[in-house]
Amino acid sequence: MSFISRNAIRAVARSSRSRAFATAQSNTYLAEQEALQHHAADTTDLWRKISYFVCAPAVATCVAWVYNAEVEHAAHINHLKAENDGHLPEIPAYEYMNRRGKPFPWGMNSLFFNPHSNKDMIAE
Repeated sequence: MSFISRNAIRAVARSSRSRAFATAQSNTYLAEQEALQHHAADTTDLWRKISYFVCAPAVATCVAWVYNAEVEHAAHINHLKAENDGHLPEIPAYEYMNRRGKPFPWGMNSLFFNPHSNKDMIAE
């Protein structure tokens, strides 16, 4: 049997089959897809509203609270400096603070040493 005749027989056999089951199944599939898209749109809208009306005000409230706390902290530091001729008062030398059994590989100060806020351990 030649290639052309074999394909012709297959095409006739395919076209004569009933497609009622596939059509009913595809209608169900399309309905499910439409319901899924509707649900996705509703869920997206819900989370967009949560983001705008809950998260954004919460972040703004936290920013305002931290800003006020930092302003109070800066005012307190400036007050301490004004009382002590422009310098912060000496930190008490408690024996449990800044203990070093041996120096770090880079020196006595920590890796995140800041001369404005940390005690300089090299000076001791």
